Amino acid sequence: MNAISRLDFQHLTAAEARQIRDTVRDVFQRSYVEAIASGDPFEAPDEFMGRFDAYTDPARSGDFEYVLARVDGKPAGQTWGWPLLPNTAWWPALVLDDPKVDRNGFIEETGNRTFALSEIMVCTEFTGRGLARAMQDELLGGRPEQRATLLVDPANDRAYARYLRWGWGKVGTLRPHWPDAPNFDVLIRELR
Repeated sequence: MNAISRLDFQHLTAAEARQIRDTVRDVFQRSYVEAIASGDPFEAPDEFMGRFDAYTDPARSGDFEYVLARVDGKPAGQTWGWPLLPNTAWWPALVLDDPKVDRNGFIEETGNRTFALSEIMVCTEFTGRGLARAMQDELLGGRPEQRATLLVDPANDRAYARYLRWGWGKVGTLRPHWPDAPNFDVLIRELR
């Protein structure tokens, strides 16, 4: 494992992130090389950028926060998310693992209860160096929400194992409303 010599983070709002769409696309393509090559329509760069545009739409972006990681000045990874607002579209398809959990209480959002970590990706040439963890900590470290959630492909053993080591725990499953979206495991992590 090669150490990262110089790591810098840049925090952007939704509007600022939209101004660097080419970088967002480039980091995605350098991070999801195998997934894109698989031909899965959900992983197609144009589909991904369509989701990015929806997340950063000025009409709904709210407190969207984007973090770009640079190693020696070169974009090496990115992560983003936002607080879930009341009546969020995040939870409707949630199936909780524990039938004793009050579903309505679990999915009730106030705008400051849950931060949705939507994406975290590291360019292949920088994997295995702790960059994903550093980006997660950078994005979540100052968040005021009580908890964070993320969706992970249960077949992505490498990422899944890391999330569990970083304090995330599985609470259920969910298939997002996006076309061709897979069924994801839902993970939760307490922030405070």
